[in-house]
Amino acid sequence: MKTFQILLRREFKRIFSNNVLLAIFFGAPVLYGFLFGYVYQQAKVVDLPVVIVDQDKSPLSDKIIDAFEDNEGLLVKDRRYDPGNILQEMPVAQYAAVITIPAGFEADVLQKRYPEVRVDLNMANILNANTASKNIQQVLMTLNAGMEIESLKKQGMSPAAAMASYESFKVNFHKLYNSTGNYLSFMLPGLLGAIMQQVIFLAMALVFSRDFEDGYFRQLVKKKKSSFYLIALKATPFIIFLPFMWFFVGRLFIYFNVEAEVFNLPMLVLITLLSLASMGVGMLFSVAIPNQLKATELLMVISTPAFVISGFTWPSLAIPGFINAIAQSIPVTHFLTAFRKVAYFGGGMADVLPEIKILILIIVITFLAMALLLQIKIKRTRRKYKMS
Repeated sequence: MKTFQILLRREFKRIFSNNVLLAIFFGAPVLYGFLFGYVYQQAKVVDLPVVIVDQDKSPLSDKIIDAFEDNEGLLVKDRRYDPGNILQEMPVAQYAAVITIPAGFEADVLQKRYPEVRVDLNMANILNANTASKNIQQVLMTLNAGMEIESLKKQGMSPAAAMASYESFKVNFHKLYNSTGNYLSFMLPGLLGAIMQQVIFLAMALVFSRDFEDGYFRQLVKKKKSSFYLIALKATPFIIFLPFMWFFVGRLFIYFNVEAEVFNLPMLVLITLLSLASMGVGMLFSVAIPNQLKATELLMVISTPAFVISGFTWPSLAIPGFINAIAQSIPVTHFLTAFRKVAYFGGGMADVLPEIKILILIIVITFLAMALLLQIKIKRTRRKYKMS
Protein backbone atom coordinates (compact mmCIF):
# COMPACT_ATOMS: atom_id res chain seq x y z
CA MET A 1 0.00 0.00 0.00
CA LYS A 2 2.88 2.34 0.80
CA THR A 3 4.42 1.66 -2.62
CA PHE A 4 1.07 2.35 -4.26
CA GLN A 5 0.80 5.70 -2.46
CA ILE A 6 4.32 6.69 -3.54
CA LEU A 7 3.64 5.74 -7.16
CA LEU A 8 0.23 7.44 -7.03
CA ARG A 9 1.80 10.74 -5.91
CA ARG A 10 4.21 10.39 -8.80
CA GLU A 11 1.25 9.83 -11.16
CA PHE A 12 -0.37 13.05 -9.99
CA LYS A 13 2.89 14.91 -10.60
CA ARG A 14 3.16 13.46 -14.09
CA ILE A 15 -0.45 14.39 -14.87
CA PHE A 16 -0.02 17.99 -13.70
CA SER A 17 3.26 18.31 -15.59
CA ASN A 18 1.52 17.42 -18.86
CA ASN A 19 -0.03 20.63 -20.20
CA VAL A 20 -1.74 18.83 -23.07
CA LEU A 21 -3.44 16.40 -20.72
CA LEU A 22 -4.55 19.19 -18.37
CA ALA A 23 -5.94 21.23 -21.27
CA ILE A 24 -7.88 18.24 -22.61
CA PHE A 25 -9.20 16.86 -19.35
CA PHE A 26 -10.03 20.02 -17.45
CA GLY A 27 -10.25 22.68 -20.12
CA ALA A 28 -12.37 20.97 -22.78
CA PRO A 29 -15.51 20.26 -20.69
CA VAL A 30 -15.50 23.81 -19.30
CA LEU A 31 -14.82 25.53 -22.62
CA TYR A 32 -17.13 23.40 -24.77
CA GLY A 33 -19.83 23.22 -22.10
CA PHE A 34 -20.21 26.99 -21.98
CA LEU A 35 -19.61 27.38 -25.71
CA PHE A 36 -22.38 24.99 -26.77
CA GLY A 37 -24.66 26.23 -23.99
CA TYR A 38 -24.45 29.81 -25.22
CA VAL A 39 -24.74 28.75 -28.88
CA TYR A 40 -28.12 27.11 -28.20
CA GLN A 41 -29.20 29.40 -25.36
CA GLN A 42 -31.85 31.12 -27.49
CA ALA A 43 -33.54 27.70 -27.47
CA LYS A 44 -35.39 28.20 -30.76
CA VAL A 45 -34.78 29.81 -34.11
CA VAL A 46 -36.35 33.27 -34.50
CA ASP A 47 -36.14 36.20 -36.90
CA LEU A 48 -35.31 34.20 -40.00
CA PRO A 49 -34.90 36.76 -42.80
CA VAL A 50 -37.48 36.55 -45.59
CA VAL A 51 -38.29 38.71 -48.60
CA ILE A 52 -41.84 39.38 -49.76
CA VAL A 53 -42.42 40.21 -53.39
CA ASP A 54 -45.79 41.98 -53.47
CA GLN A 55 -46.88 42.04 -57.11
CA ASP A 56 -50.52 42.58 -56.14
CA LYS A 57 -50.15 45.82 -54.13
CA SER A 58 -53.62 45.37 -52.63
CA PRO A 59 -55.18 45.72 -49.15
CA LEU A 60 -55.19 41.91 -48.93
CA SER A 61 -51.47 41.66 -49.69
CA ASP A 62 -50.85 44.37 -47.05
CA LYS A 63 -52.77 42.26 -44.55
CA ILE A 64 -50.68 39.21 -45.42
CA ILE A 65 -47.43 41.14 -45.01
CA ASP A 66 -48.60 42.48 -41.63
CA ALA A 67 -49.25 38.90 -40.52
CA PHE A 68 -45.73 37.87 -41.52
CA GLU A 69 -44.27 40.82 -39.63
CA ASP A 70 -46.14 39.72 -36.48
CA ASN A 71 -44.66 36.21 -36.62
CA GLU A 72 -41.69 35.90 -34.21
CA GLY A 73 -40.00 33.20 -36.26
CA LEU A 74 -39.75 35.39 -39.36
CA LEU A 75 -38.21 38.76 -40.08
CA VAL A 76 -39.43 40.59 -43.17
CA LYS A 77 -36.08 41.84 -44.38
CA ASP A 78 -37.36 43.41 -47.56
CA ARG A 79 -40.67 44.14 -49.26
CA ARG A 80 -40.51 44.78 -52.96
CA TYR A 81 -42.85 44.96 -55.91
CA ASP A 82 -40.55 43.46 -58.50
CA PRO A 83 -38.50 40.31 -57.83
CA GLY A 84 -35.45 41.48 -59.74
CA ASN A 85 -32.55 39.04 -59.21
CA ILE A 86 -33.87 37.82 -55.87
CA LEU A 87 -32.79 34.21 -56.36
CA GLN A 88 -29.25 35.38 -57.04
CA GLU A 89 -29.37 37.54 -53.92
CA MET A 90 -30.56 34.68 -51.70
CA PRO A 91 -27.18 32.92 -51.25
CA VAL A 92 -25.41 36.22 -50.50
CA ALA A 93 -28.04 37.76 -48.21
CA GLN A 94 -28.89 34.34 -46.68
CA TYR A 95 -32.64 34.80 -47.01
CA ALA A 96 -34.51 31.81 -45.56
CA ALA A 97 -37.34 32.22 -48.06
CA VAL A 98 -38.80 34.41 -50.78
CA ILE A 99 -42.60 34.78 -50.65
CA THR A 100 -44.25 35.98 -53.87
CA ILE A 101 -47.83 37.33 -53.88
CA PRO A 102 -48.86 37.33 -57.57
CA ALA A 103 -50.54 40.17 -59.42
CA GLY A 104 -54.35 40.02 -59.24
CA PHE A 105 -54.20 37.95 -56.04
CA GLU A 106 -56.98 39.77 -54.17
CA ALA A 107 -59.29 39.74 -57.20
CA ASP A 108 -58.71 36.02 -57.72
CA VAL A 109 -59.46 35.32 -54.05
CA LEU A 110 -62.72 37.29 -54.22
CA GLN A 111 -63.75 35.49 -57.38
CA LYS A 112 -62.86 32.06 -55.99
CA ARG A 113 -60.18 31.36 -58.58
CA TYR A 114 -57.80 29.98 -55.90
CA PRO A 115 -54.61 31.88 -56.65
CA GLU A 116 -51.22 30.58 -55.53
CA VAL A 117 -48.71 32.18 -53.18
CA ARG A 118 -45.27 31.03 -54.24
CA VAL A 119 -42.66 30.30 -51.55
CA ASP A 120 -39.02 29.71 -52.54
CA LEU A 121 -37.20 28.09 -49.62
CA ASN A 122 -33.46 28.25 -49.08
CA MET A 123 -32.70 24.59 -48.40
CA ALA A 124 -28.97 25.04 -47.78
CA ASN A 125 -29.72 24.93 -44.04
CA ILE A 126 -32.37 22.28 -43.36
CA LEU A 127 -33.15 23.51 -39.83
CA ASN A 128 -33.72 27.09 -41.00
CA ALA A 129 -35.71 25.92 -44.00
CA ASN A 130 -38.00 23.69 -41.91
CA THR A 131 -38.52 26.41 -39.33
CA ALA A 132 -39.25 29.02 -42.00
CA SER A 133 -41.61 26.63 -43.81
CA LYS A 134 -43.55 25.87 -40.62
CA ASN A 135 -43.97 29.55 -39.76
CA ILE A 136 -44.92 30.54 -43.32
CA GLN A 137 -47.52 27.77 -43.47
CA GLN A 138 -48.88 28.81 -40.10
CA VAL A 139 -49.37 32.40 -41.23
CA LEU A 140 -50.88 31.53 -44.61
CA MET A 141 -53.16 28.76 -43.32
CA THR A 142 -54.48 31.01 -40.54
CA LEU A 143 -55.23 33.77 -43.04
CA ASN A 144 -56.73 31.28 -45.47
CA ALA A 145 -59.05 29.90 -42.81
CA GLY A 146 -60.04 33.39 -41.69
CA MET A 147 -60.89 34.51 -45.22
CA GLU A 148 -62.91 31.37 -45.91
CA ILE A 149 -64.92 31.82 -42.72
CA GLU A 150 -65.52 35.51 -43.51
CA SER A 151 -66.71 34.55 -46.99
CA LEU A 152 -69.23 32.10 -45.55
CA LYS A 153 -70.47 34.69 -43.07
CA LYS A 154 -71.04 37.17 -45.92
CA GLN A 155 -73.20 34.56 -47.59
CA GLY A 156 -75.49 34.72 -44.56
CA MET A 157 -74.14 31.87 -42.51
CA SER A 158 -73.87 32.37 -38.75
CA PRO A 159 -70.34 32.63 -37.26
CA ALA A 160 -70.70 29.27 -35.49
CA ALA A 161 -72.03 27.56 -38.61
CA ALA A 162 -69.29 29.15 -40.73
CA MET A 163 -66.64 27.83 -38.37
CA ALA A 164 -68.22 24.37 -38.29
CA SER A 165 -68.57 24.34 -42.07
CA TYR A 166 -64.91 25.16 -42.57
CA GLU A 167 -63.63 22.75 -39.93
CA SER A 168 -64.93 19.18 -40.33
CA PHE A 169 -62.91 18.21 -37.26
CA LYS A 170 -60.38 19.70 -34.89
CA VAL A 171 -56.84 18.52 -34.24
CA ASN A 172 -55.31 18.99 -30.79
CA PHE A 173 -51.56 18.38 -30.49
CA HIS A 174 -50.32 17.64 -26.98
CA LYS A 175 -46.56 18.00 -26.84
CA LEU A 176 -44.75 15.68 -24.46
CA TYR A 177 -41.12 15.67 -23.31
CA ASN A 178 -39.58 19.06 -24.11
CA SER A 179 -43.01 20.48 -24.86
CA THR A 180 -41.66 23.94 -25.68
CA GLY A 181 -39.45 22.57 -28.45
CA ASN A 182 -36.41 23.99 -26.68
CA TYR A 183 -33.41 23.29 -28.92
CA LEU A 184 -30.98 23.75 -26.03
CA SER A 185 -32.71 20.99 -24.04
CA PHE A 186 -32.51 18.78 -27.11
CA MET A 187 -28.88 19.32 -28.13
CA LEU A 188 -26.86 20.16 -25.01
CA PRO A 189 -27.17 16.78 -23.22
CA GLY A 190 -26.00 14.85 -26.25
CA LEU A 191 -23.12 17.21 -26.93
CA LEU A 192 -21.94 17.15 -23.31
CA GLY A 193 -22.06 13.35 -23.21
CA ALA A 194 -20.03 13.13 -26.42
CA ILE A 195 -17.55 15.72 -25.11
CA MET A 196 -17.01 13.83 -21.85
CA GLN A 197 -16.39 10.59 -23.73
CA GLN A 198 -13.90 12.31 -26.03
CA VAL A 199 -12.13 13.99 -23.11
CA ILE A 200 -11.77 10.67 -21.26
CA PHE A 201 -10.63 8.92 -24.45
CA LEU A 202 -7.90 11.44 -25.14
CA ALA A 203 -6.74 11.76 -21.53
CA MET A 204 -6.46 7.99 -21.09
CA ALA A 205 -4.70 7.62 -24.44
CA LEU A 206 -1.70 9.33 -22.87
CA VAL A 207 -1.36 7.40 -19.60
CA PHE A 208 0.64 4.41 -20.84
CA SER A 209 1.83 5.65 -24.24
CA ARG A 210 3.68 8.49 -22.53
CA ASP A 211 5.35 6.00 -20.17
CA PHE A 212 6.48 3.88 -23.11
CA GLU A 213 7.92 6.94 -24.86
CA ASP A 214 9.88 8.48 -21.97
CA GLY A 215 11.03 5.20 -20.35
CA TYR A 216 8.99 5.57 -17.15
CA PHE A 217 7.31 2.24 -17.87
CA ARG A 218 10.58 0.46 -17.02
CA GLN A 219 10.56 2.08 -13.56
CA LEU A 220 6.99 0.94 -12.97
CA VAL A 221 7.78 -2.60 -14.04
CA LYS A 222 10.69 -2.71 -11.55
CA LYS A 223 8.23 -1.92 -8.76
CA LYS A 224 5.33 -4.16 -9.76
CA LYS A 225 4.83 -6.80 -12.44
CA SER A 226 1.04 -7.08 -12.21
CA SER A 227 -0.93 -5.50 -15.05
CA PHE A 228 -3.98 -5.10 -12.80
CA TYR A 229 -1.87 -3.19 -10.29
CA LEU A 230 -0.60 -0.76 -12.96
CA ILE A 231 -4.08 -0.32 -14.42
CA ALA A 232 -5.41 0.56 -10.96
CA LEU A 233 -2.50 2.95 -10.44
CA LYS A 234 -3.15 4.76 -13.72
CA ALA A 235 -6.93 4.83 -13.33
CA THR A 236 -7.06 6.08 -9.73
CA PRO A 237 -6.26 9.80 -10.39
CA PHE A 238 -8.96 9.98 -13.06
CA ILE A 239 -11.47 8.14 -10.89
CA ILE A 240 -10.83 10.90 -8.33
CA PHE A 241 -11.08 13.74 -10.89
CA LEU A 242 -14.10 12.55 -12.87
CA PRO A 243 -16.79 13.06 -10.20
CA PHE A 244 -15.81 16.74 -10.05
CA MET A 245 -15.98 17.02 -13.85
CA TRP A 246 -19.39 15.34 -13.97
CA PHE A 247 -20.62 17.58 -11.16
CA PHE A 248 -19.60 20.60 -13.24
CA VAL A 249 -21.41 19.17 -16.27
CA GLY A 250 -24.52 18.64 -14.13
CA ARG A 251 -24.35 22.25 -12.95
CA LEU A 252 -24.39 23.37 -16.59
CA PHE A 253 -27.91 21.93 -16.88
CA ILE A 254 -28.99 24.17 -14.02
CA TYR A 255 -27.05 27.19 -15.31
CA PHE A 256 -28.69 27.01 -18.75
CA ASN A 257 -32.12 25.96 -17.36
CA VAL A 258 -32.18 22.71 -19.30
CA GLU A 259 -35.32 20.71 -18.53
CA ALA A 260 -33.82 17.30 -17.80
CA GLU A 261 -33.77 15.11 -14.69
CA VAL A 262 -30.05 14.43 -14.26
CA PHE A 263 -29.62 14.19 -10.49
CA ASN A 264 -30.89 10.69 -9.69
CA LEU A 265 -29.61 7.15 -9.14
CA PRO A 266 -30.02 5.82 -12.71
CA MET A 267 -28.09 8.80 -14.07
CA LEU A 268 -25.32 8.26 -11.49
CA VAL A 269 -25.03 4.64 -12.64
CA LEU A 270 -24.96 5.69 -16.29
CA ILE A 271 -22.25 8.33 -15.94
CA THR A 272 -20.18 5.91 -13.85
CA LEU A 273 -20.43 3.22 -16.52
CA LEU A 274 -19.77 5.68 -19.36
CA SER A 275 -16.66 6.90 -17.52
CA LEU A 276 -15.34 3.38 -16.92
CA ALA A 277 -16.14 2.24 -20.45
CA SER A 278 -14.45 5.31 -21.96
CA MET A 279 -11.46 4.78 -19.68
CA GLY A 280 -11.26 1.16 -20.80
CA VAL A 281 -11.26 2.08 -24.49
CA GLY A 282 -8.78 4.93 -24.02
CA MET A 283 -6.36 2.92 -21.88
CA LEU A 284 -6.55 -0.04 -24.26
CA PHE A 285 -5.41 2.19 -27.11
CA SER A 286 -2.72 3.65 -24.86
CA VAL A 287 -1.33 0.17 -24.16
CA ALA A 288 -1.71 -1.11 -27.72
CA ILE A 289 -0.14 1.95 -29.38
CA PRO A 290 3.04 3.09 -27.56
CA ASN A 291 2.99 6.52 -29.17
CA GLN A 292 1.03 9.46 -27.74
CA LEU A 293 0.32 11.13 -31.06
CA LYS A 294 -0.84 7.99 -32.85
CA ALA A 295 -2.97 6.85 -29.91
CA THR A 296 -4.77 10.20 -29.68
CA GLU A 297 -5.20 10.41 -33.46
CA LEU A 298 -6.83 6.99 -33.66
CA LEU A 299 -9.13 7.76 -30.75
CA MET A 300 -10.11 11.03 -32.43
CA VAL A 301 -11.13 8.98 -35.47
CA ILE A 302 -13.50 7.04 -33.21
CA SER A 303 -14.79 9.89 -31.04
CA THR A 304 -15.32 12.56 -33.71
CA PRO A 305 -18.25 10.85 -35.52
CA ALA A 306 -19.55 9.17 -32.33
CA PHE A 307 -22.24 11.77 -31.65
CA VAL A 308 -23.48 11.75 -35.25
CA ILE A 309 -23.83 7.96 -35.50
CA SER A 310 -25.14 7.50 -31.95
CA GLY A 311 -28.76 7.95 -33.03
CA PHE A 312 -29.27 10.91 -30.71
CA THR A 313 -30.14 13.39 -33.46
CA TRP A 314 -30.53 11.23 -36.56
CA PRO A 315 -32.64 8.09 -35.92
CA SER A 316 -30.74 4.81 -35.81
CA LEU A 317 -33.36 3.21 -38.07
CA ALA A 318 -32.26 5.55 -40.86
CA ILE A 319 -28.56 4.69 -40.44
CA PRO A 320 -27.10 1.83 -42.53
CA GLY A 321 -26.64 -1.42 -40.64
CA PHE A 322 -22.84 -1.59 -40.83
CA ILE A 323 -22.54 1.94 -39.39
CA ASN A 324 -25.02 1.04 -36.66
CA ALA A 325 -22.83 -1.94 -35.79
CA ILE A 326 -19.84 0.37 -35.35
CA ALA A 327 -21.92 2.74 -33.23
CA GLN A 328 -22.88 -0.12 -30.88
CA SER A 329 -19.22 -0.55 -29.89
CA ILE A 330 -18.92 3.08 -28.78
CA PRO A 331 -19.96 3.74 -25.15
CA VAL A 332 -21.68 7.09 -25.75
CA THR A 333 -24.24 5.45 -28.08
CA HIS A 334 -25.73 3.46 -25.21
CA PHE A 335 -25.29 6.27 -22.70
CA LEU A 336 -27.28 8.73 -24.82
CA THR A 337 -30.06 6.21 -25.47
CA ALA A 338 -30.36 5.57 -21.75
CA PHE A 339 -29.96 9.29 -20.93
CA ARG A 340 -33.06 10.17 -22.92
CA LYS A 341 -35.06 7.46 -21.16
CA VAL A 342 -34.07 8.74 -17.71
CA ALA A 343 -33.80 12.52 -18.19
CA TYR A 344 -36.85 13.07 -20.43
CA PHE A 345 -39.12 10.05 -20.05
CA GLY A 346 -38.64 9.67 -16.30
CA GLY A 347 -37.43 6.08 -16.61
CA GLY A 348 -35.83 4.05 -13.84
CA MET A 349 -33.13 1.41 -13.59
CA ALA A 350 -35.31 -1.28 -15.19
CA ASP A 351 -35.84 0.92 -18.27
CA VAL A 352 -32.11 1.37 -18.93
CA LEU A 353 -31.04 -2.18 -18.05
CA PRO A 354 -30.25 -3.11 -21.70
CA GLU A 355 -27.89 -0.15 -22.05
CA ILE A 356 -26.33 -0.86 -18.64
CA LYS A 357 -25.58 -4.46 -19.68
CA ILE A 358 -23.86 -3.37 -22.89
CA LEU A 359 -21.78 -0.71 -21.10
CA ILE A 360 -20.69 -3.32 -18.53
CA LEU A 361 -19.79 -5.66 -21.40
CA ILE A 362 -17.63 -2.96 -23.01
CA ILE A 363 -15.92 -2.34 -19.65
CA VAL A 364 -15.17 -6.04 -19.09
CA ILE A 365 -13.88 -6.64 -22.62
CA THR A 366 -11.66 -3.55 -22.78
CA PHE A 367 -10.17 -3.99 -19.31
CA LEU A 368 -9.47 -7.71 -19.81
CA ALA A 369 -7.92 -7.07 -23.21
CA MET A 370 -5.86 -4.24 -21.74
CA ALA A 371 -4.71 -6.37 -18.80
CA LEU A 372 -3.65 -9.23 -21.10
CA LEU A 373 -1.79 -6.97 -23.51
CA LEU A 374 -0.16 -5.02 -20.69
CA GLN A 375 0.97 -8.23 -18.98
CA ILE A 376 2.67 -9.31 -22.19
CA LYS A 377 4.48 -5.95 -22.39
CA ILE A 378 5.50 -6.21 -18.73
CA LYS A 379 7.03 -9.64 -19.32
CA ARG A 380 8.85 -8.45 -22.43
CA THR A 381 10.22 -5.39 -20.64
CA ARG A 382 11.40 -7.41 -17.66
CA ARG A 383 13.01 -9.96 -19.95
CA LYS A 384 14.66 -7.27 -22.08
CA TYR A 385 16.17 -5.43 -19.12
CA LYS A 386 16.81 -8.70 -17.18
CA MET A 387 14.70 -7.80 -14.17
CA SER A 388 14.28 -10.46 -11.51
